[in-house]
Amino acid sequence: MFVSAPSDIFVKRDPDAHPDFFAAEATGLRWLGEAGAPVVRVLGLGPTYIELERLVAARPTRSAAERFGRELAGVHAAGALGFGAPPTGSDGTPFPGQLFIGSRPMSSTVHRTWGAFYAAERVLPFLRIAVDAGNVTAAEASTVESACARVAAGEFDDGEPPSRLHGDLWNGNVFWTEAGVVLIDPAAHGGHRETDLAMLALFGCPGLDAVIEGYHDVRSLRGGWRERIPLHQLHPLAIHAAGHGRSYGEALHAAAVAVERL
Repeated sequence: MFVSAPSDIFVKRDPDAHPDFFAAEATGLRWLGEAGAPVVRVLGLGPTYIELERLVAARPTRSAAERFGRELAGVHAAGALGFGAPPTGSDGTPFPGQLFIGSRPMSSTVHRTWGAFYAAERVLPFLRIAVDAGNVTAAEASTVESACARVAAGEFDDGEPPSRLHGDLWNGNVFWTEAGVVLIDPAAHGGHRETDLAMLALFGCPGLDAVIEGYHDVRSLRGGWRERIPLHQLHPLAIHAAGHGRSYGEALHAAAVAVERL
């Protein structure tokens, strides 16, 4: 993928992109923005490119972090059609194509319960890739699978309805501007709201405590959410273990060990 653009437009272009790649991004941005998320504006779209508003970086501030937390709580509360459901288009119909997280295909299979969805669609498929890549050992994979069996059995289901997730909410996709946070590069789908927050925590987000404070101004998190962070980090760690080296396989195993202790 390469980028070229006039000074006020940011263009991502890839002549070899999957036909759904940029359409999934644009649909996800629209779906999140519809719920009040501060998302980057889409200015143009084609099978091999997406044109976005060019953003100018600024220093993070506490007030911007708190506002982002309040906005994120509202987006989560907007909900989704199901656990694993894709974003909907402007006509309300689910996006019919392939979803992605980063450059990797991501399932849009819908499950009735969060645990069944999370284990089957967000952790185990990427674990298998990580094992084949040599980044997770067989013994480590066994621990992750054991943790996923508990997740799939519903031990951590809490009755919350599906939340509207950004889906790839690490700090690199939280762009700080003078006007506040702007979100980019979603992997939008229906899931558990704690997963977005756990992704923010994984690689460090400036002002995360202020983000959480703002979040709580709108909607409280269920008790014990901090202890469940490793549970919700299984997904991003599995993805990184699939393609970014052995250290992420070790981190994935450590998170699974923490889940086993819950």
